[in-house]
Amino acid sequence: MKHKLGDKLYYSMGEVAKAFDVNPSLIRFWEKEFEEIQPKKNAKGNRKFTQEDLKAIDLIYHLVKERGFTLEGAKTHLREDKSETLSKFELIRKLKAIKSELISIKNKL
Repeated sequence: MKHKLGDKLYYSMGEVAKAFDVNPSLIRFWEKEFEEIQPKKNAKGNRKFTQEDLKAIDLIYHLVKERGFTLEGAKTHLREDKSETLSKFELIRKLKAIKSELISIKNKL
């Protein structure tokens, strides 16, 4: 995620799209393509994303946008190596957070 979201139970489509710096249409497309994204819909049909949905979108974003996987490649990768992919992804995110913290400390010195 490029932008931080607060701690809420549900996030709107606009908040999610802004957090990942993508168009809402891309999120809707990924929702159709990947079964990992299952937002709740209210009576009007507005999508409400949970923390689990955000984690799935973050992983898909990482595979497709950052690592350059095709959609089919990302689907296959998630099906075959889901636990391994998740653990590597979590590790990468933690290391990036540590790196950004160290850079901010360096800039303050």
